[in-house]
Amino acid sequence: MPDQDRIEGAGKNIGGKMKEAAGKVTGDEKLKAEGRADQVEGKVQNAVGGVKDSLRDNRN
Repeated sequence: MPDQDRIEGAGKNIGGKMKEAAGKVTGDEKLKAEGRADQVEGKVQNAVGGVKDSLRDNRN
């Protein structure tokens, strides 16, 4: 079972991609920037979850 951070991180990444796409369609630069920031946050959170998974797997 993946760590909750990995699941949430993936969700933020996908949400960020959708925000960025919506910003491109509407020409809203602020929305595009928020989308890119959400993607970065999601990737970091996913990486943290991966580290937690590795640590948990190594203990078992």
